[in-house]
Amino acid sequence: MLQSYLEEIRRNRGSGAATDETSFYTPLENLLDAVGEDLEPTIDCVMQLKDAGAGNPDGGLFRMDQIPETRAPLFDDGGDVPKPERGAIEVKAPAEGLDDLQESDQVEKYLEEYGICLITNYRAFRLLGADGPAGPDVLEDFELTESEEAFWELTHQAGSIPSGLEERFEGFLKRVLTRNAPLREPEDVAALLASYARDARLRLEDASLEDLGLLRDSFEESLGVEFQGNQGEEFFRSTIIQTLFYGLFSAWVLWHREAPDREDEFDWHEATDYLGVPVLERLFNQVVVPSQLRQFRLLEILSWTEDALNRVDREAFFDRFEEKRAVQYFYEPFLERFDSELREQLGVWYTPEEVVEYQVRRVDTVLREKLGIRDGLASEEVVVLDPCCGTGAYLVEVLRQIARRLKEQGQEALMAEVLREAATNRIYGFEVLTAPFVVAHLQIGLFLDQIGAPLIDAEDERAGVYLTNALTGWRPDGEEEKRTFPEFKAERLAAEEVKQEEQILVVLGNPPYSGYAGIAVGEERELSEAYRETEEAPEPQGHGLNDLYVRFFRMAERQIVENTKKGVVSYISNYSWLDGLSHTGMREQYLDVFDEVWIDNMNGDKYRTGKRTPEGDPDPSVFSTDYSRIGIQVGTAVSLLCRDGEQGADTEEAEVHYREFWGNGKRERLLESADLADAEGYEHLDPPLKLGLPLMPRSTGDNYLDWPTLPEIFPSYFPGVQTKRDDFVIDTDRDRLVDRVEKYFDPEVNDEEMREICPRAMKETSGFNAKETRDYLKERGFKSEYVVRHVYRPMDLRWLYWEPETKLLERKKRIFEQADGNPFAEPVDIHSNVEGGYGVVAGRHTDTLRAEVSLE
Repeated sequence: MLQSYLEEIRRNRGSGAATDETSFYTPLENLLDAVGEDLEPTIDCVMQLKDAGAGNPDGGLFRMDQIPETRAPLFDDGGDVPKPERGAIEVKAPAEGLDDLQESDQVEKYLEEYGICLITNYRAFRLLGADGPAGPDVLEDFELTESEEAFWELTHQAGSIPSGLEERFEGFLKRVLTRNAPLREPEDVAALLASYARDARLRLEDASLEDLGLLRDSFEESLGVEFQGNQGEEFFRSTIIQTLFYGLFSAWVLWHREAPDREDEFDWHEATDYLGVPVLERLFNQVVVPSQLRQFRLLEILSWTEDALNRVDREAFFDRFEEKRAVQYFYEPFLERFDSELREQLGVWYTPEEVVEYQVRRVDTVLREKLGIRDGLASEEVVVLDPCCGTGAYLVEVLRQIARRLKEQGQEALMAEVLREAATNRIYGFEVLTAPFVVAHLQIGLFLDQIGAPLIDAEDERAGVYLTNALTGWRPDGEEEKRTFPEFKAERLAAEEVKQEEQILVVLGNPPYSGYAGIAVGEERELSEAYRETEEAPEPQGHGLNDLYVRFFRMAERQIVENTKKGVVSYISNYSWLDGLSHTGMREQYLDVFDEVWIDNMNGDKYRTGKRTPEGDPDPSVFSTDYSRIGIQVGTAVSLLCRDGEQGADTEEAEVHYREFWGNGKRERLLESADLADAEGYEHLDPPLKLGLPLMPRSTGDNYLDWPTLPEIFPSYFPGVQTKRDDFVIDTDRDRLVDRVEKYFDPEVNDEEMREICPRAMKETSGFNAKETRDYLKERGFKSEYVVRHVYRPMDLRWLYWEPETKLLERKKRIFEQADGNPFAEPVDIHSNVEGGYGVVAGRHTDTLRAEVSLE
């Protein structure tokens, strides 16, 4: 967008016939139209307007649905001249500054008539309002270059625009075009604040964070993590920005709740008065030190954010905000627009409310029917933990379940006191990320407010949600403490008191599927090692136990089995542990130490079933909702494991109850079964030992276990290449592959053009710097000998561009036999994409060790 704008200006100027100002109207109009086209409603720029009572502005920004369809062309029918709802535009030549234009009589008239006016000299942009105390009010501004000379130079370098400039510029223009739009919907407020947050993050990228060293050390000490390498640095910077913006938003919400009819305006300087939790106050105050805000160039962004929040139609916003849940209406939309890649890496997917309610109600049922706790979650003896609580959805639902029980028992008069006590002293949440930690406190506080049980004194009475790493601190480590803020130390000690002293009876939630590459989590070694050995079942194969969710299972199992001696674990997670070759020890352990296991297989696996039911109908992920269309792509299952504490000499395996959900509407069907008595609706399983005790039904022929194993048939096998860029480096046609790769190496093809040719080639990931890799390879040059034959799948021979010097290939394993010392000889071995040591035979994924082939 910016590149096209600059190139069009360069072409016009290069003609030798351009004027200083008006010849560049068309590039400006095209730029603003391109931005406005993505908005709803569409915003259209029209240049050289008629006089609507205040003179002739150079241009105007119109909401297109304000123009009657019968008026075409726009201003030729002699009717009333429509006013540009989103403001007038006044333009000067690049040689002129904006200060004199801002104070001109022209602009003053436009502001009186239209309310706002965008002034520009093509290289700098300034949005003005009419409410300044001594003249026009500068609402926002943006500068591409400081001087005319630098601007003309930039137009000749449009193919290599400085990093972050285009993203910031587009965000600024979107805010300009939506400035006069009503702010009522939570999604719109989230999008606007995310735009400011992106700008803030980009400014922070160039700043030194040495002054925040103590804050960084406090994070690492308290959470048991390390911010490592470039990804860790990016994550720390993102944490600062998220803390800043979620802190502001949370404070604004509580400021409104304090007096919904108030007429004064929100002041960001007073945000800490509403944050409540000491560690949050410290976090926020460490970021908003005036000298640092100036150093990071964040002061004006905070002012813009404050202004945006004060423009919100609060009555309409909070009607909508409280109608549903804060998470899907603000947290997810914000993070999606702020950093969609980070969102995906962190696994920030809204857990659908039906799933959350189902798990909570099912746990309540099992507590009452299996553990003999008459009041279920409402009982004072039941201590609950969500070790990865995110935004607090499970914790709030537990409080709702307690409220439902009290109503059933006719104890509404006790509700406020009971729920406040539960939220502060026996319902706990752990969270390692600051943004959801803020939202969790916000959601619990809002819920308690609604039922008339507000938290009064945060020092002594706060929700039991702690900023901590759930995988560490369960046992005293005796290590010497590093430097840390006292608030962080107090937070860590409070969390460790819960971990080491509370008798936790229920562990539930949606554990993370993988960790962020930039964070090294110092989890206890035994969490990774506990399931790597078996007594009778086949030994674990592959790397599935490295998945982060497995460690959360182990943490929960250890707490229930070894510490409390009884209790319930309920997770929704990746379902690979149900039958994966890596998880045989995990399943063997659970069948031994728990009394009953319930599995609700939600399917929806993009990789195993292609998100299709057995009948071939669509089978979306249970996480695919109106708010989260992508969601988690692997298959998932809700598992509930119960230990009644009466094992004694009982050596029988746990009873396993299994059922499946397919197709659309699975969330609703799941919730309808939340109060099933005993194991109604489930299939009883007797997991076969020789197949690794799978917790999914398995049907085999009578002699299946006598079949030879894959290693017996194919003693030589290898993982091959995992590229993650197949559409770029692999093709069935050699000429097509060479043509595509040669463009990648061509210096005349800029990065944007290459991104159009093959987006995956230029996609940045946590382990792949796309621009840096391409810059290096363009310098080195294309090598035709690297175009080789490759067994992509069994009996599927394709062409591969083998690039050994960079990470253009995600993973480089041995893919060819070494024939006569030539690493690129024709393949002489069967290739298998291996998962857990065994892989694809005749195109079919096998999750057992048996070969489904004829040996004739």
